[in-house]
Amino acid sequence: MSTTVETVSASVIVAIDGPSGTGKSSTSKAVAAQLGLSYLDTGAQYRAITWWMLNNGIDVRDAAEVATAAAKPVIVSGTDPAAPTITVDGEDASGPIRTQEVTSKVSAVSAVPEVRTRITELQRSIAAAAEHGIVVEGRDIGTTVLPDADLKIFLTASPEARAARRSGEVKGSDLAATKEALIKRDAADSGRKTSPLAKADDAVEVDTTELTLQQVIECVVTLVGEKRVEG
Repeated sequence: MSTTVETVSASVIVAIDGPSGTGKSSTSKAVAAQLGLSYLDTGAQYRAITWWMLNNGIDVRDAAEVATAAAKPVIVSGTDPAAPTITVDGEDASGPIRTQEVTSKVSAVSAVPEVRTRITELQRSIAAAAEHGIVVEGRDIGTTVLPDADLKIFLTASPEARAARRSGEVKGSDLAATKEALIKRDAADSGRKTSPLAKADDAVEVDTTELTLQQVIECVVTLVGEKRVEG
């Protein structure tokens, strides 16, 4: 893989949405690095606030309790695509937020409107401060967080392909159980009332089922290049 940085001539905001297992994070980080842009994993922020809730005895099944606590944790996201970081109240949370416990609770916490408002404001401020532009990945970036993004991309893939990728990331995981969990997560994220997972009307859909990661990266880099020419 080429490590050449193709610096974008002007600031550009790229929104990449899609469900779990479509290659969002790997693609977004690689594209940002290649184009000299900042990078933000918005899912990590929702995981971070969920982790904080679990650590601080908040009943994540109680939306009112979650709403009351939503403003308390201090979440800071580093935007270097080569080494993205996230801290909660000054503590490195990059490892703890990837546990199965957090994964199983994040949809419930993310569905609380006060949580989404708090995290959306944080995401917008980070994007606005990105001097050379940024690649922001998540589930509602093109529709809610950054509706005026220069380029919106929606990654998709078959449930089977997504489950295979996720199983490959987690040692000893069961493929059927992983697929079932992904479908359940999709339903929760797409069905929530506040900022559901959805493809923006002006987003470019890229089906990654039959594509290698490198092919997806090249596709997105090309789309960004085309958008800059248009701009």
